[in-house]
Amino acid sequence: MSLSPLCCSICDFIGLIWQNYGFEEKQEMDGESFPEFKAAEDILQPLLSASNSSTPKEALEILIKASRTDVGRSQLALRNILPTVLKLIEFSHHTSNLEYLIQSLKLLRNLCAGEVANQNAFLAQNGIEVLLTVLRSAAVPSNPDFGVIRLSLQVVANVSLAGEEHQQVIWLKLFPNEFLLLARVCSSETCDPLCMILYTCCDGRPELAAELCRDSGLSIVAGIIQTVASVGFREDWFKLLLSRLCLEDIHFPPLFSKLCEGSASENRGNGGSGDNLFSSGQAFFLRIISEILNERIEEIRVPSEFAMCVLGIFKRSVRVVDFGTRGKSGLPTGSPSIDVMGYSLTILRDICAREGVGDLKKDSLDVVDILLSHELIDILLYLLHDLEPPAMIRKTLKAGENQGLNSCSSKLCPYKGFRKDMVAVIGNSAYRRKHVQDEIRQKNGILLLLQQCVTDDDNPYLREWGIWSMRNLLEGNALNQQAVADLELQGSVDVPELARLGLRVEIDQNTRRAKLVNIPGSHPKPEDSMLSSNKKEACDL
Repeated sequence: MSLSPLCCSICDFIGLIWQNYGFEEKQEMDGESFPEFKAAEDILQPLLSASNSSTPKEALEILIKASRTDVGRSQLALRNILPTVLKLIEFSHHTSNLEYLIQSLKLLRNLCAGEVANQNAFLAQNGIEVLLTVLRSAAVPSNPDFGVIRLSLQVVANVSLAGEEHQQVIWLKLFPNEFLLLARVCSSETCDPLCMILYTCCDGRPELAAELCRDSGLSIVAGIIQTVASVGFREDWFKLLLSRLCLEDIHFPPLFSKLCEGSASENRGNGGSGDNLFSSGQAFFLRIISEILNERIEEIRVPSEFAMCVLGIFKRSVRVVDFGTRGKSGLPTGSPSIDVMGYSLTILRDICAREGVGDLKKDSLDVVDILLSHELIDILLYLLHDLEPPAMIRKTLKAGENQGLNSCSSKLCPYKGFRKDMVAVIGNSAYRRKHVQDEIRQKNGILLLLQQCVTDDDNPYLREWGIWSMRNLLEGNALNQQAVADLELQGSVDVPELARLGLRVEIDQNTRRAKLVNIPGSHPKPEDSMLSSNKKEACDL
C-alpha cells in the first residue's frame, strides 16, 4: 500500500475543489449529503488533506487503513492529526452521528497502537475525558452500545501500554465508578479490552492490584467474573488478569468470598442444603483458576496462602456434598458445591505436580509440604477408602476374595472423574517425597491405591493415574516394595493387578525374602501411560 498521500501537502486539486465548488456542493455531487457537518469544516479539512480525499467518509476509510502500520501512524503523528480526530469524536457524539463516531474511534484506536507521540497527544488533549463522555452514554444499562464501548475501551487499552504516567491518569479517571459500570456490561466484546486495561495497569504495580482487590475494587473484578460466566471471553486478558491477582499475588481469598454474596438465594431450590454454601460464580471462578494453573504450571509458583485457601475450600465442600448419588457427568455438573469440590481438587493436583525438590530457595518452605502438614493425604485416603470400589473390581470380585477391599461403602462418586482426581493428587504428592511414601504405607494406603490400577468407565484414565501413583510410592522405597510383595504372598491382591504395573514377586534364593521385580517387556511405556521416570505429568489426563 502506498503511503504517499500521508506525506504530501494539501493537494492543489483538492484545494481547487474546495474553492470552486464548496464543501456541501462536492458532497452532493458524490451522492453524500451531511448538513450536520456544515459547522465542522475546520475539523474535517485536516483529515481531507492528510488523506488526499474529498469526502469525510473516504478520508476516514483511507486514514484507518493507513494507521494500521507503524509508518502510517508515525506520519499521522507528524501531521498532529490526533487532536482533530478527538474533535470529530466530540462532534459526532454531540450530533448523534453513529457512523462517523464509530469510524473516528477506529482511527483513534489505531493511532494509539504503539505510537508514543499519539499516546502522549491523547493525554495532552484530555482524550480520556472525551472518551468518558462517550462511554457514559454508550454504557446505559437499559440499552448499551457494545460496539462503541468496545472501541472506546480499545483506545484506552492502547494508551495504557504507554507507561506508568498514562496508566495513572486512566486509573484516576476510571477507578472505581467507571470500571464498575463497564464491568456490568454483559458482553464479551467489551469485557476483553476492559480486562486488558486492568491487567496493564496492575501488572508491575502491586499497589493498584491491592486497590482492585479490596473494598469497591472487589465489586469490579467480581462483576467481570460474573459477566464472563454469562457471556464468555474471546481473548486471554481475562485469564491474565486473574492469574496476576490470584496466582502471582495473594488476592484469591477475598475474591472468592466476594463471589459468595447472594449464593443462598441464587441456589435456593437447586437441591441439597450444601448448594447454599457456594455460588455458581465461585464454581466458575475456580474452574478458570484451575485452567490457568494447568496451562501455566511450569511458569507459576503459587503463594502458600492460595494453596491453603484452596485446601480449606475443598474441606468445606467435602462436608456438604451429597455422596449418596452417583454423578452422571464430569465437571462442570451444574451443582455449585460439587463443582467447587471438583475444581479445588484439580487445583490441588496441579499444585502438587510441582516437584519441589531442589527448586526451593534457602529457608523457604515447599507449598506441597505445607498442604501435607494440614492432613491432605489423610482426607484423600479417607474419602478414597469410603468410596465403593471401581466398577471393574465390583464386577469381578467373588465371594470370599475381598479381603482388605472396601466393597460395601455407601459413598458414590458425585461426578465422573472424582476418584481419578483424588488418585492424581496422591500420586503427585508422593513423587520423590519419601515421607509421603511412608505415610501412605503406614496408613494402609498401598492396597487401596493398587485397587485404582484398573480401567473405570466413570473415571477416564484412572488406570494411568493409579499406575503413576504406585510408581511414585515404590520408587526408591524398599519398605513399600516389600509391602506390595507381602500383599501378593498373603493372597490379598490378585497377580493380574501387579502385572498391570509391569511387576511380579520373586523369592530371593539367598535371603528367602520376597522382592518386587519388573516383568521384561511388560512395563508400561511412558508415552502409553503418560508417566516418566524423570518428570511427572500435571495435565488433566
